[in-house]
Amino acid sequence: MAFENIILEKEEGIAVITFNRPEAMNALNNLTRSEFAAAVADVAADTAVKVLILTGSGKAFVAGSDIKEFNRTTPYAAHNIVRLGAMVEDLAKPVIAAVNGFCLGGGCEIAMACDIIIASEKAKFGQPEINLGIIPGGGGTQRLQRLVGVCRAKELIFTGDIIRAEEADRIGMVNRVVPMDQLMPVAKEIAKKIAAKSSAALKLAKQAINMGMRTNLQSGLDYEREMYSLALSLEDKSEGVNAYLEKRKPDFKGC
Repeated sequence: MAFENIILEKEEGIAVITFNRPEAMNALNNLTRSEFAAAVADVAADTAVKVLILTGSGKAFVAGSDIKEFNRTTPYAAHNIVRLGAMVEDLAKPVIAAVNGFCLGGGCEIAMACDIIIASEKAKFGQPEINLGIIPGGGGTQRLQRLVGVCRAKELIFTGDIIRAEEADRIGMVNRVVPMDQLMPVAKEIAKKIAAKSSAALKLAKQAINMGMRTNLQSGLDYEREMYSLALSLEDKSEGVNAYLEKRKPDFKGC
């Protein structure tokens, strides 16, 4: 499938989706949203892909929604707009955000929906929607507080402040900060390490972690027990145990 505003690449079990509207700081317009949704669906259906990396071209990861479309967006349209963060969070494969530059508004919400966030030293994060007289609408009010705590989330959302990568790292918003020229190499190194694991076990682990964020501790523990029981039935479990006992690398099949 050909895209205008994103690039989808696949190699050795790793897919990379690049937001590619550098002239607009990769701002999310309707076309970009629909293309991104289609690309994520493609990755979801491709059993050869084990891990997805998201990044941006130019000076931004995604600098928020395209404000030029705001005045043409009705409440009904906004209510039915594709929730990209939810698609990322619900994807049954690990997703790594390789944040190269500005990661604001809807872009920050997409990054926070990823499983791992690697930021370049040039990355900047924020939820500046309050400056437009609106609030985050793609998960920012919910995911940010789970990452950095309620008080810090309120401060960032209420002030609309933009923070540098080092501050995002300090408050627990990202996994690590690396030099710009090491961003994709580090992201791909992590992706390759993850891709070598059982894709079936990774799916169960992600589902259990996500469920824990959405419910109380006891319900999360009960769900984890169910996922663990399912993992014991996997062929990959037998392969992993046998490989350990035979002191060799496992050859996981994803089932």
